[in-house]
Amino acid sequence: MTKSDNGKAHTLRIAQEPDADALLGSSPLAALVGMLLDQQVPMEWAFTGPLTLARRMGSDDLDARAIAAYDPEAFTGLFTEKPALHRYPGSMAKRVQQLCQFLVAEYDGRAEAVWADAATGAELLKRLNALPGFGTQKAQIFLALLGKQLGVRPTGWREAAGAYGEKGSHRSVADITGPESLAEVRAHKQQAKAAAKAAGGSG
Repeated sequence: MTKSDNGKAHTLRIAQEPDADALLGSSPLAALVGMLLDQQVPMEWAFTGPLTLARRMGSDDLDARAIAAYDPEAFTGLFTEKPALHRYPGSMAKRVQQLCQFLVAEYDGRAEAVWADAATGAELLKRLNALPGFGTQKAQIFLALLGKQLGVRPTGWREAAGAYGEKGSHRSVADITGPESLAEVRAHKQQAKAAAKAAGGSG
């Protein structure tokens, strides 16, 4: 994905599907779109989405300019076509298009430009947080993914990523390196959800 450290694309195992994971590891935009889709659906479904979208657009990669300029109604059709790309295909199609329009306007359509020259983790978090569809939590998780698996490690990146940046944690997609860690992350999320529900019920 970021090829500055060893000249090669990175190997990710988030989607648990070789072609989808290969795209995530080689395409910065695919990784960003996968992160955007990662809500209210299983992680594998979300991170397989970029490859499915690219194929439906007749390509083997995503292009921010092409997505930004796509007819909105037709683009929604790419998401709603069965099997749907997301549980909420209409709203997520709109968010992906907004993200790409932002990247074109602010970063010349290059997703990697969001993090390529970020001097500090705090600066990178600010940039990610400014992306359409990225709140603080999503920005911190993606920052942790960049640092832990994609070789993007500006000064203070772990601190900026908060708990998601901790070594040895199994809190998010940033910690998934295969089926076992996926199961651990899923278990952590279920525990957190149960704890939140219990706290809400006792209040």
